[in-house]
Amino acid sequence: MAKFGYEAIDKLGKEVKGSIDAANEDEVKSKLRSQGLTVVSVKGQSVLTADINIQIGGYPTARDLSVMCRQFVSMNKAGVTIMETLRMLYEQTENKRLKEALNTVRIDIEKGDTLAQALAEHPKVFPDLMINMVAAGEASGTLHVAMERVSQQLEKSSKTQALVKKAMIYPIAVMIIAVVITIVMLVVVIPSYQSMFVDLGTDLPGITKFYVALSDGLINYWYIIAPVAAAIAFGIVAFSKTDMGKHVFGKLALTIPMFKDMTVKSAAAQMARTLGTLLGSGVSLVEATSIVSGIMGNVYFKEALKDASMQVSIGMPLSRPLEECGLFPPMVYHMLRIGEESGNSEEMLDKLADYYDEEVEMAVQSLMAALEPMIIVVLAVGVGGLVAACMAPMLSMYQALDTM
Repeated sequence: MAKFGYEAIDKLGKEVKGSIDAANEDEVKSKLRSQGLTVVSVKGQSVLTADINIQIGGYPTARDLSVMCRQFVSMNKAGVTIMETLRMLYEQTENKRLKEALNTVRIDIEKGDTLAQALAEHPKVFPDLMINMVAAGEASGTLHVAMERVSQQLEKSSKTQALVKKAMIYPIAVMIIAVVITIVMLVVVIPSYQSMFVDLGTDLPGITKFYVALSDGLINYWYIIAPVAAAIAFGIVAFSKTDMGKHVFGKLALTIPMFKDMTVKSAAAQMARTLGTLLGSGVSLVEATSIVSGIMGNVYFKEALKDASMQVSIGMPLSRPLEECGLFPPMVYHMLRIGEESGNSEEMLDKLADYYDEEVEMAVQSLMAALEPMIIVVLAVGVGGLVAACMAPMLSMYQALDTM
């Protein structure tokens, strides 16, 4: 297989450029025509002449997808066809990855795929939740209802994520500033005291000697310290992506008191909201539980819901494995059990989601209240030590001058 660059015109008259793998130029032209493109030119590419495809911008956020779904619903209710809707969404979408995915989805639908099948070709852009709900909506003839539910779900998820991020911005920003100030003082301020005391012929206080040693190490061995620190950071990130790392960090999130409350309540809100949304769109309980397990952030909740899906498939009510796993609060499985017995599980899940959304917000506020004094203590110890290291020599210097 060789790589070929091409220029073509789509059905809307817009120029399309790209590259494609094929055995020869005839195969390239055949593939492009099957996508509804009019071929302008085809050229073979080597390693040196191949197009460099650099994606600027990341994958669409939950907010991006929520806005797209709402626009889709508005156009669908106005009687606009799916093809025209996708074209209009393509033209007004700013995220590059989402834009390209929408264009490909439109082409796939022209070739005979359903909307759900076309969306499933882009798993990194469109979440499983959206794909399965669209499939259920297409099967029941209520696509606009399914898309509206997806939009609501994504908005709730976006709000929860924003709350957590907002809670972490302040401590992270403070710690970064503290590290920068510490490095500046160690590299610039502390060495000046050392030279001053050498000129006076007096000894540095013990605390200042400690920070001078840190300063010398940082100045003389920064080329070793920096790569080691970077390697440790990359190592932690790489470890967190392994199965063992996910379990270690997942366990820490459920063990550390200040993070446990927020982790459990966030998982409960996400599970209830997503499961209720899927069930309301006609997705079976077994499949819905499996989908929810895939979107959970903490690996322990992911495994618990995966096991729950297997238990439900053999006839067990969902409330029982959720209770037996010991991860979810009692209110979750008690209310779910009431919903199962009364036949309104979807309503109970929506109520649970609303309740735990509020609980997550309160948990975030509690976390902030707990972190603020801890940050002050850390700053007092770190910066206070540096201040003491700077003030101690000055006091010693004044005493030395008085004895002269």
